[in-house]
Amino acid sequence: MTDRHQLAHATFNIYQDIEPPEFWTSYFGVSPSRAGAKGQQRVMASGRVSEYPWRQGTWSLSSGLVVESDELTPHLRYLVDRLALPRADLRGLVERTGARMRFFCYWMNESGDRVPDVPDDIRMMMEAMGGTVEIDEYR
Repeated sequence: MTDRHQLAHATFNIYQDIEPPEFWTSYFGVSPSRAGAKGQQRVMASGRVSEYPWRQGTWSLSSGLVVESDELTPHLRYLVDRLALPRADLRGLVERTGARMRFFCYWMNESGDRVPDVPDDIRMMMEAMGGTVEIDEYR
């Protein structure tokens, strides 16, 4: 991968306090990019331990270091494939744990003329599983 700053990437997140992060690692069969249980010390990307522990349990997988594209579709497709989505039982798990599940998309749009490309099938799939697709746009 190049050192060039990408204009897009995506992260799949589950936030909840019922199950430990290891539950989701086992469920998806994938090691997370970040994970932590509520109250556990947070290790920052720099390796420094934050003075603030996790406020809620989190489990996430990011496409940023794996997929090289300035468009969202390849990042989202990577996550869908890696997590074997959709999963018939995921909505029930989300409801049972009171979780919030989302694709969180980073979208750099300095020029103001880029339009985020989130495929309709991915939006519908996330909605059907009880999740959302959110875009954080930077100008």
